[in-house]
Amino acid sequence: QVVESCVAAAGYSVGEFAALVFAGALGFAEALYAVKVRAEAMQKASEAVPSGMLSVIGRREANYKFACLEARKHCESLGIENPVCQISNYLFPDSRVIAGHLQALEFLQENARKYYFTRTKMLPVSGAFHTRLMEPAVEPLAEVLKSIEIQKPLVCVYSNVDGKKYMHSKHIQKLLVKQVVSPVLWEQTMHSVYERKQGAEFPYTYEVGPGKQLGAILKKCNLKAWKQYNHVDALEDEEAAET
Repeated sequence: QVVESCVAAAGYSVGEFAALVFAGALGFAEALYAVKVRAEAMQKASEAVPSGMLSVIGRREANYKFACLEARKHCESLGIENPVCQISNYLFPDSRVIAGHLQALEFLQENARKYYFTRTKMLPVSGAFHTRLMEPAVEPLAEVLKSIEIQKPLVCVYSNVDGKKYMHSKHIQKLLVKQVVSPVLWEQTMHSVYERKQGAEFPYTYEVGPGKQLGAILKKCNLKAWKQYNHVDALEDEEAAET
């Protein structure tokens, strides 16, 4: 019944492929193959440069862009050419993920107080995803997506790249490639998905998959929408079926 009445779907980073499969835009097997190529290409790009991702909670006065600029200048002083340090994920108000060269992220951790960061935590990932350090992964993914049949989604799917609905198959092909080197605008996507007239009811929201992180983010972005939130652990059903 939920699937029948679904009005919109969105997926975080690689989860966008799952959202597009759910919406009928991509076949499951083809999407899985595209994800495999994407993952291997991104891993290869990660190995080329010591880089990473830093989760940051900031106070209201935190200026992330200025902090990133100073971190890049610090890298330049160390002799790093064209250093990368930028916001790679917009999570919820006052929370960002910053990605780039490791030296830049270490600089931000050491100077957290100066930039009004209340908490910084390195993420357990191998590279600076959603930055231009992932450019070597663009071509392999673009090639795969050219060879896959992409349909217009049966329900609205929102893109990480601009927080707006995908319009047609070529649009999907273009933005899935761009997503690899662009910030994930998740906070902006949440505003787009739940934008409605004053007094209008919010839809039920289901987070499908492991963990409830997207629910926690929704609570910070839109408390009223979160009140209709449910989590569906995809693995629980399988385990129940096996026992």
